Amino acid sequence: MVAFILRRFLSSIVVLFCVVTITVLLALMMPGGPFDREKELPEHIKQAQLERYKLAGTRWQQYSSYMADLVRGDLRVSFRYRDWSVEEVLAQKLPASIQIGAVAFVIASIGGVLAGGLAAMKKDGPVDWSLMFGALVAVSVPTFVSGPFLIAVFALWLGWFPVGGWGSWQHVLLPGVCLSLPYLAYVARLMRNSLIEVLKSEFLRTAKAKGLRHGEAVARHAMKVAILPVVTFLGPLAANLLTGSMVVESVFNISGAGTVFVNSIQNRDVFLLVGGVMIYCVLLIVFNFIVDVLYGVLDKRIKIYA
Repeated sequence: MVAFILRRFLSSIVVLFCVVTITVLLALMMPGGPFDREKELPEHIKQAQLERYKLAGTRWQQYSSYMADLVRGDLRVSFRYRDWSVEEVLAQKLPASIQIGAVAFVIASIGGVLAGGLAAMKKDGPVDWSLMFGALVAVSVPTFVSGPFLIAVFALWLGWFPVGGWGSWQHVLLPGVCLSLPYLAYVARLMRNSLIEVLKSEFLRTAKAKGLRHGEAVARHAMKVAILPVVTFLGPLAANLLTGSMVVESVFNISGAGTVFVNSIQNRDVFLLVGGVMIYCVLLIVFNFIVDVLYGVLDKRIKIYA
């Protein structure tokens, strides 16, 4: 176990270094710059700005200087949010996105597994058709359509939730549901197809031949194997959801990390962009590690610690 964790940690450091390097170099090579204006700035002012944000010199010098600061834990200052460090921007914007993403992840994972499992157990029946039709609708309708629909029904008509903004748990639920719908559908369809295949397997027939009831055999044996593809999908999904969605945050008027990360590209906010990429990469590494551990727990045939 210790050797496995050490190998994963070292490989994660290499992956993170490569991702940051590629992101920084691509961001620095983007056409235009953070100080470009319709009216050209005087050269001495532009040079002072470049020196202030440590962007003077060649691309290699800029990259080397940034990596040296990064090793010391300094993510530098945002161009767009003047006098705000990248750490301060992320600390302010990430909590809202994490809360919405966590709600969406719980709904998508639990709801998708239950719906997919039920559809597989009732294969080709009315329940299966209804659930899969609902999943098709959820996948097909974009969040910029489902979001206003949820607001119209549950906020304006029923009055159960606020229209938008941020402040209490009531502000989290509708955006979380909106964000979860397409992924709930993906998980449900993936779970259904996987469980249908497992139900045809030899080991399940053997388990039932030993005296286990069908439902008990499915719960104790089939589900553990059928859920493996879902677990694989849920790892990257968690990283994706927790870093925010620009569309959902815009629909519900929430100032979150998703909007900030997308705008950092348009604003040529190099350091904020790299900070966002690092957050996503770290989450992806962590959740993929959790997926590997869960694989070994769910299926004893898989040895991950060797």
